Amino acid sequence: MASTRREFLRTSALASTLLLVPKFLHALDRGPGLAGLRDATGARRLIVVQLGGGNDGLNTVIPYRNDLYYKARPTLGIKESEGILALDKDLGLHPALKGLKGLYDQGQLAVLNSVGYPNPDRSHFRSMDIWQSGSGSDQVVSTGWLGRYLDSSCADCQRPYNALEIDDTLSLALKGRQRKGLALKNPDKFHQINQNRLLAKVSKETAPAHQEQVDYLYKTLAETASSADYLYDKSKIYKSAVTYPNSDFGKNLKTTAELINSGVESRVYYLALSGFDTHVRQHEQQQRLFTDLGDGLAALADDLRQHDQWNNTLVLVFSEFGRRVGQNASNGTDHGTANNVFLAGGALQKKGVINDAPDLVNLDQGDLRHQVDFRSIYANILKDWLGANDTAILGTGFERMSGLV
Repeated sequence: MASTRREFLRTSALASTLLLVPKFLHALDRGPGLAGLRDATGARRLIVVQLGGGNDGLNTVIPYRNDLYYKARPTLGIKESEGILALDKDLGLHPALKGLKGLYDQGQLAVLNSVGYPNPDRSHFRSMDIWQSGSGSDQVVSTGWLGRYLDSSCADCQRPYNALEIDDTLSLALKGRQRKGLALKNPDKFHQINQNRLLAKVSKETAPAHQEQVDYLYKTLAETASSADYLYDKSKIYKSAVTYPNSDFGKNLKTTAELINSGVESRVYYLALSGFDTHVRQHEQQQRLFTDLGDGLAALADDLRQHDQWNNTLVLVFSEFGRRVGQNASNGTDHGTANNVFLAGGALQKKGVINDAPDLVNLDQGDLRHQVDFRSIYANILKDWLGANDTAILGTGFERMSGLV
């Protein structure tokens, strides 16, 4: 048997990643955990959509009646005649975001302008860490804001599927100190991986005594296998007939809707749409990505609405930073600071354009100044939507926002 264990540790592609999976070292047969998470059909859930690369907010929510916008972007600025989708406060959505405009017209979309944080960082990696950890720019935090939500609000939960990332790897956002989420692209494939005969054989054995790392690996493997079985069985309950974009992002949204409509007990779903680092050819990039985003979220809302799940769902859309106000010489934009954030759902308390348009007069060396600290949005979601202790999770030091959700 020792040789089988050595073979597993040496040859399994899963072994290296499983060592990084959370240490859910509880019994696997005591039920799904916290009562608030057990009622999947009625429990509120959060879907986070991360726009990777730093989306250009000024060409997303466009100040199309502000001459300073066109002065800063003589060729990149989008004109009203090009099909801008009018909102309130002299703002309009990019023409490709028809799906979001539909949600807006139904009172199911909120737009927040100039969201950021003090002393912004223009590094993709550092700024994304700040947004995912929910920390200040002067802090380095090794846990994510949603991971800490699992830690603080899910004391009895043993299951990593209480938070799911529809991807191959787990983001910092879903990593807590005691608990973490689970990353998977597809329940069927995830189940197939865990049905590997060698993995299945090892997962059913008991680890040797006094070998902490091996014990950790065996128990983690058992938990992962249990989660894979649960998600696979649940995913067979409902298969969506709604048309999603034929893209990786569209498929991930469809998987999310199928899991929700099948009754999976996850409170948090995390997805990403990448490609927004538009230093060049911004028009073409945003057109493609926004069609994917808008049509995809409209399909998700329709899918969940058909099964009475949309009112229990809140979608948060963010990017790690915005872009410079002025266009660059390559008909694109460079890394900037403040940006817009979207909230979507069937039960928003505040709808439409929530705050004023970005101030294009009072710039900080060519960048937008933030009006809203992103952590104030997180705090509102944690407290008023998920029923968590936002102060314990995010700390203090920023103005809190209420009444959004």
